[in-house]
Amino acid sequence: MLHRPSRRAFLSEGAALAAAGGITLPAAGRAESARLPPRERLSFDIGWRFHEGDIPFPPLLDHEASYAHAKAGNAEGAAADEFDDNGWQSVRLPHDWAVAQSFDRTANIDQGYRRRGIGWYRRSFALDLADRGRALTLCFDGIATHATIWINGTLAHRQFGGSTGFTIGLTPFARFGDDLNTIAIRADADASEGWWYEGAGIYRHAWLLKRAPVHIEVDGVHAAPRRATSGGWTVPVALTLANQGPAVSVRIEALLLDGDTVVARAQGTATLAARAEATATLTLAIAAPRLWSPDSPTLYKLRTRVLGPAGVLDAVDTAIGFRTLRFDADRGFFLNDAPLKIRGTCAHQDHAGIGVAVPDSLWDFRLRRIKAMGANALRTAHNPPAPELLDAADRLGVLILNEYRELSAAADALDRLASFVRRDRNHPSVFLWSLCNEESLQSSAVGVAMFARMKAVVRALDPDRPITAALNGAMFAEPNIADQLDIVGFNYGTGQLDRFHAAHPTVPLLVSEDTSAFATRGAARTDRAVQILADDDSDHAAWGSAHRTAWATVAARPFVAGSFFWTAFDYRGEPTPFEWPSVASFFGAMDQCGFPKAAFHVRRALWSAAPVLEVWPHWTWPGHEGQQVPLSVIANADRVALRLNGRAVATLALHGDVLARTTLTYAPGVLEALAYRGDRIVARQRLETAGPPVALRLTPDRPCILGDGRDAVPITVEAVDAQGRPVPIADTAFALSVEGGTILGTGNGDPNRHAPETPDACALFAGLAQTILRSDGTPALRLIATAPGLRPAILHLPAIPHDVPAMPAIDGRQQLTEWRVAPAAAVPPDLARRIAPGDMNSWAWLKPGAVEPGDPARRWVLFQLAFTPRDQADQCGGTIVFAALTGTVRLWLDGRLVAEKSDPAPTRFTLPLPPGRGERLLQLLFDTGGRDAPFGLAGSVAILPAPLS
Repeated sequence: MLHRPSRRAFLSEGAALAAAGGITLPAAGRAESARLPPRERLSFDIGWRFHEGDIPFPPLLDHEASYAHAKAGNAEGAAADEFDDNGWQSVRLPHDWAVAQSFDRTANIDQGYRRRGIGWYRRSFALDLADRGRALTLCFDGIATHATIWINGTLAHRQFGGSTGFTIGLTPFARFGDDLNTIAIRADADASEGWWYEGAGIYRHAWLLKRAPVHIEVDGVHAAPRRATSGGWTVPVALTLANQGPAVSVRIEALLLDGDTVVARAQGTATLAARAEATATLTLAIAAPRLWSPDSPTLYKLRTRVLGPAGVLDAVDTAIGFRTLRFDADRGFFLNDAPLKIRGTCAHQDHAGIGVAVPDSLWDFRLRRIKAMGANALRTAHNPPAPELLDAADRLGVLILNEYRELSAAADALDRLASFVRRDRNHPSVFLWSLCNEESLQSSAVGVAMFARMKAVVRALDPDRPITAALNGAMFAEPNIADQLDIVGFNYGTGQLDRFHAAHPTVPLLVSEDTSAFATRGAARTDRAVQILADDDSDHAAWGSAHRTAWATVAARPFVAGSFFWTAFDYRGEPTPFEWPSVASFFGAMDQCGFPKAAFHVRRALWSAAPVLEVWPHWTWPGHEGQQVPLSVIANADRVALRLNGRAVATLALHGDVLARTTLTYAPGVLEALAYRGDRIVARQRLETAGPPVALRLTPDRPCILGDGRDAVPITVEAVDAQGRPVPIADTAFALSVEGGTILGTGNGDPNRHAPETPDACALFAGLAQTILRSDGTPALRLIATAPGLRPAILHLPAIPHDVPAMPAIDGRQQLTEWRVAPAAAVPPDLARRIAPGDMNSWAWLKPGAVEPGDPARRWVLFQLAFTPRDQADQCGGTIVFAALTGTVRLWLDGRLVAEKSDPAPTRFTLPLPPGRGERLLQLLFDTGGRDAPFGLAGSVAILPAPLS
């Protein structure tokens, strides 16, 4: 039967489809004239589909395929618009697929014996009609490692560099209203950049920016507070403005806010040529701001705005801090004119259970752990960090030695370096740029020439911060990258510090890396046969030293600004001094979860003026009664007295050290330690022998979680005895389940563990494990831990309502884009006529979204499309939806006349698609009636599949 839907039927059917989530009706969108916010930053994390493994592109074997391949919008295979990804896994960002791989002894040791490979991501979304004319930008914070990105079937970007973010101007590729947009990304993680675990995939956030045609560019605000000679402060503000429309003049404004109070204001004007950029400058003045420091990380808000006749066109808020930096060749580092020894540590970016797909709140957690150790600085080894880490460092007060990965003068590498500096130069926590690490070209003319070009890029964008590099050996060779540095960074080789200082007395020095000590958390003794190392600061790499020795070298030399020890946390890969079956490093002062080792407390004792006392590792040794057991006592005191069950058993004199080792005859009970400075007790600690475990316990890092579907909380899992005491030797296997949330991963810090990091395969290691729980937007989460023979633990975690504006994803719709158009004819054409193979010219190529006027002499025009429905539509059928069909037209499906449209006005039109396998043929015969009235596919054409039965 011929299908002639009425206008009412069209509207009601279209509304039903929109309500079902399949179609976005223009009438439901914002009007073109609706008032839009000046800037929208929408999360692009949800709605991705992922395929692990490569999908080869189809071979180009004939003329038609080769011809189409060379044209924009005609990407093939998984990059194509019409590719069916419905069977792919649904994921949300951040996403690291390597962390789920099995351990493979033949894989790269430095990648933690995990294969990485190639993966594909796809995401579809719709843009409102009101977004037409706005500046639209996709922002990716990091994809490991090489990424190729297609937008709507057109190659849009290639990115080399897995730790550097990038942007793609979406505006020229964008479709609006019912026209669906599709992003396809091929992530090549076989490409390796480092000798550490790098992860795989879109492992940082993605965003969609919507801005007015005149706007502030991404990372286009530069504010560098400066102390004036008069004692007050100024804030020079540079704004990089972009204009994608005609020439225009705008007003610009900068506000400095302390909380909600405006404390300084400046205004000016800027003129932008058509489709051009310009830099505008303003200067704020403030007499006596509160200063930023690790002890008092005061932040102000800089609000920059672009204003037109109708109001605010764009606005950006930037956190800034007021502080001065100075390095002195004889006296070290000064912050705000006060001497400050840099107490730093290095860290890679992976974490237990989740790899490098780190939630924002976990950066906060890791920095708080670093500060709890007494550190005031972090080196981002050996790559640009996640932007959220720097936000947390600003807020918490951690100085950042911000390190770039690649020594290179290649144009794209310098572009990535520039992007890195622009992104991070406003952070008060960033106090040094490090431009490379342990490069073999350090003492070569080529290396120096490349470094000089990199240095020039940094200086042009940030003339204020000093530049360093982490150099290893060849410190006295000429030529040398060291000669290019504001601050010379020593990686190990600290026995040469005095000689270098004597030879270069005007050059400030910093130990950019030292220590490399080994330990297995909680291990009382070394057993190399099973690849366990004592947790007592007794072992280190041949090139390094113990924590105490390393810091003593730095502390004794005022001309050394400070140091960064290797490392804060254990990390995947580089399992020195072992290989398989060890799969993670032993270097951390904390394990991969952030649980402390002895080195954590050693650094506390070295770096804290307040009393520190820690008896390590525990006093629970069942089966060792009457035997000698090892013990470490860590304290910044003169001596420590030990009492066992009320009886004095030892007094340990520290003689200026902070760690003493001893053995005691084990007896269950209470071991008490008293730390003395002179004759005064300054600290006490009490260890009790734990009994056998009877229950599990769950302890969250925070008492609540944001209910935004992305916040995450690390939760400690442990076993307790009948008195509620933790059992430090428990290795209990347990399982986790959750309601109202998602378990992102679990870990326990064992560098030799090969079990998957999943909720159903958990175990304690040295009494501890960790799980990371993400909210799913529910009012509360309920986590349950169970183990055979033990009482389960149940944790209720309330969720605070919170919303992160996000770009909705659309799934299931198949775009029909590859139309051919026969030459206009004076008489109705033969519908059975086919295009000759290899004929690229007789029939025009057409993408939906345009109309043309009729030719009075040739009233008949045939549009034709051969298509293969996706699996769901094959099985269940569906609806072919024409977003805006213009003109009088009759429609044939598979050679059968199925509908006609007699009203020439642009109309939403739907056509039933019966189930059916294989290629289908859709033909539209337009009758212009001998007039020049418009006709054609004014909007998208798509298949909306029927639901699976």
